[in-house]
Amino acid sequence: MLRRTLFLMALLFATPAVAADVINFKTVSLELARDLAQAAVDSCRASGYQVTAIVVNRSGDAQAMLRDSMAPRYTMQIAREKAEAVILSGVASGEFRRNRQDIRMEMNHVQGILVLEGGLPIRAGGSLLGALGVSGAPGGDKDEACAQAALSKLQERLEFAE
Repeated sequence: MLRRTLFLMALLFATPAVAADVINFKTVSLELARDLAQAAVDSCRASGYQVTAIVVNRSGDAQAMLRDSMAPRYTMQIAREKAEAVILSGVASGEFRRNRQDIRMEMNHVQGILVLEGGLPIRAGGSLLGALGVSGAPGGDKDEACAQAALSKLQERLEFAE
């Protein structure tokens, strides 16, 4: 009896775990994306900068984009590519730039990726929901400051996100 019990226990623990066929994950909602983009544009506007802010989901698909009236059209592409660098790396685009100086120039040749300051991850409950990219201020540090101001403004919504 003991031998049979030990055999059944060994069989139970030796059975490989089966992965789920369906995976649930969190992503940024349209409403949150819109509000983050608006808050980033408002923050830069308060400093006298005309920018574009874009929010992409965790797959890199655009959820919301706002371009201030006088922001050059190229800021749309640059903001998007900064956000894409965040999705690729999982960290702020400026941090990615600092951490990977060895491949920075090569990464800037990858279509859709731009390794410059101004892109920040959007996180809730330890999950990467997406990224916020900003472009148009006179320097990536200022773009990043506007993105950070937007994330800080909506931090409570992110903290209580389900």
